[in-house]
Amino acid sequence: MAERVALIIPALNEEQSLPGVLAEIAHTALLGGSAGPMQVIVVDNGSTDRTAEVARALGAQVVSEPRRGYGRACLAGIDAAGSDASFIAFMDADGSDVPADLTHLLTPIASGEADLVIGSRMLGERQQDSLSLQQRFGNRLATWLLRVLYNARYTDLGPFRAIRREALLRLAMRDTNFGWTIEMQIKAHQLGLRVLEVPVRHRRRRGGESKISGSLPGSLLAGLKIIWTILRYRVSV
Repeated sequence: MAERVALIIPALNEEQSLPGVLAEIAHTALLGGSAGPMQVIVVDNGSTDRTAEVARALGAQVVSEPRRGYGRACLAGIDAAGSDASFIAFMDADGSDVPADLTHLLTPIASGEADLVIGSRMLGERQQDSLSLQQRFGNRLATWLLRVLYNARYTDLGPFRAIRREALLRLAMRDTNFGWTIEMQIKAHQLGLRVLEVPVRHRRRRGGESKISGSLPGSLLAGLKIIWTILRYRVSV
């Protein structure tokens, strides 16, 4: 029996982009572009538009997490995935990630080469302006701090990633918002997990407004939380 993949898609007011995202995921699954049967979970993170209705109509499993926060949405998706999901993957709902690249994230885990695979936008192809100036600066600063403080060499904090379920449980993830991805990478390094970065494509979002880069306050808040998380785990070592 093939190992099952749970693909978690946190979504906040993404009714415009979800039809295209879910259609691409279905096409990828049809072509066998994953490690096994795929459970697609859209976590509605307190949307005020028709995100949940659109996702449900297109065949996704919809989970409601009305408390805002990227980490909260991811945790709710993990709970919904159940214990029989061998692999857990995470993807944005805005159309910036390319579902066909999911096979590059899952194959190294399925083959036993890695426990956690991070899709690196820095190593892959990026559409012009797919990442804002503040996103690029914040990413470089965060990965530099990880190298200096932890000797952990990452090129990206990208949300497009996959992990074996047993490894995810070992991480005991707790962050409820913008510190989610960096918490995962720090803990994976501290626990000695086999982490691999692979190049992935990154596109401009398809409609709607970014919850982080769409505003200066949002970008600053996310950046401060990421830096605080890096320093907090360094002090607690």
